[in-house]
Amino acid sequence: MENIKPIPVILEGDPGHDDAIAWVLANSTDRLKILGVCTSAGNQTIEKTTYNAQRILTLIGYKGPLAKGRTRPLIEEPMNAPSVHGESGLDGPVLPEPEIEPVEEDSVVLMARLIEESEEPVTLVPTGPLTNIAALLTERPDLKPKIARISLMGGGLASGNWTPAAEFNILVDPEAADVVFRSGVPILMAGLDVTEKALIFPEDFERIRAVGNPVAKVVAEWLEFFYHFHRDIGYTGAPVHDPCAVAALLHPEIMTMKDVHVDIELTGKYCRGMTVADMYGSTDKKPNVRAILNIDRKAFADLLVEAVKAYDEK
Repeated sequence: MENIKPIPVILEGDPGHDDAIAWVLANSTDRLKILGVCTSAGNQTIEKTTYNAQRILTLIGYKGPLAKGRTRPLIEEPMNAPSVHGESGLDGPVLPEPEIEPVEEDSVVLMARLIEESEEPVTLVPTGPLTNIAALLTERPDLKPKIARISLMGGGLASGNWTPAAEFNILVDPEAADVVFRSGVPILMAGLDVTEKALIFPEDFERIRAVGNPVAKVVAEWLEFFYHFHRDIGYTGAPVHDPCAVAALLHPEIMTMKDVHVDIELTGKYCRGMTVADMYGSTDKKPNVRAILNIDRKAFADLLVEAVKAYDEK
């Protein structure tokens, strides 16, 4: 069988239950080579998301560098989402105390160093606001040729979830998103169009719990916590947003995608933070995004079950 060369990636997010599950998925496979992990402010403050990252990475046995991101958006005041993720940003199961400490470099400096040192182009996988990614692209534009793609969770081609027009990650820092989407770096976009279809149902929670290892048990409890919020607003399962950005690298065949041009609305009274997509080629702007539109839900759930099984051997 042909050996598949692992994809070098840097994970970046604001954990967050679904960020945590995305990192569990990424760390479960030898098809990805995790060069480093960076935190962003979003679901909670940078102090809380970094502490959450330390505990998640301890749980899954990650041994590489972790860096703390910028404390606030480029322009806006910080905002977070305790109504969804709790006051800690990762309420629910008890997690191990950290066995990993952040490096002295901040996220932007660490990402730049890892990209410079990599023999292969690196894929960035941000699942939170894009503040740090925008800072990297602004401060080190010379590194763009060494970034293979940005596989992100953010935005929505049809609607938002924090306002009628804007998805949370983009709304937290629209100016940063604008920098990223105009950067010329290839973007793989897992927006609400697909992530709202990536539902994990209670019976899937039980399949994951039945795997029985410590990671599986925690993931099942994370899903339950996340589902409780969403059930109260009408969802039949937990929309597991952030792992879609990882799954797109591992199994693009379970997804439907379309190349489109996307702009970020910065000034609209009602639409600030909106990802405005030219779905029908009504302008002469070339596509800057490969947008994921649909997913095989069952295959996605099976992927998460297989991911936690990998921790039997770790």
